[in-house]
Amino acid sequence: METHLKQIQKRISSASWVKEMLVVDGGSSDDTVEKAKAVEGVEVLASPKGRPLQMNYGAKHAKGNTLYFLHIDSLPPQNFDRLIANSIENGHEAGCFKMKFRSRHPWLRLVSLFTKFKAKCCRGGDQSLFVTKSLFETIGGYNEDFMIYEDHEILTPIYRHTKFDVIPQWISTSARRYEEIGVLKLQTLFLMIYFKRWCGASSEELYRFYMKHIDNSSLKS
Repeated sequence: METHLKQIQKRISSASWVKEMLVVDGGSSDDTVEKAKAVEGVEVLASPKGRPLQMNYGAKHAKGNTLYFLHIDSLPPQNFDRLIANSIENGHEAGCFKMKFRSRHPWLRLVSLFTKFKAKCCRGGDQSLFVTKSLFETIGGYNEDFMIYEDHEILTPIYRHTKFDVIPQWISTSARRYEEIGVLKLQTLFLMIYFKRWCGASSEELYRFYMKHIDNSSLKS
């Protein structure tokens, strides 16, 4: 955690568009909070557990006009803040980066290639998300009913309100979950969740499927 946060800080441009870095902890039982607090320039917030709740909580306390949501397993490209600022200046109120896994597995390398396209089906939370605070507030933030799939669910109102931008620089993310569960198995399960939602499955149905097939798989690995 500490090293990762420092790596993110080193990727901020000389113009330093980043005015604050917030780590929103959902009640972790390890040393996450202590390690985050040890990094100068990082503020740690305590929130109820659940990614949509934590991200909404962080957005509520953020002071800037642009929000950038970044999963802790992902590392943005160099000068990511300048790239985001340029995108917003060009009329995009929301967007992300292309994404590649820190893995040489051929399937994950193939999946990474699809992240350059702007279709919603090519999006994923590990690509991160930048959005103007005004747009975020207009759409009501993350839907807290969706304890999973929240990263996709928020895209529907975002795509409706603005021209979404995929910045053509790479963000990298860990392949840890794929390595734990199995690349093809986990990819198939994610596709099934996407298909279930497309067919109208509720947030509760998606969560039950996730807990049965993905969370349990992780525990057994």
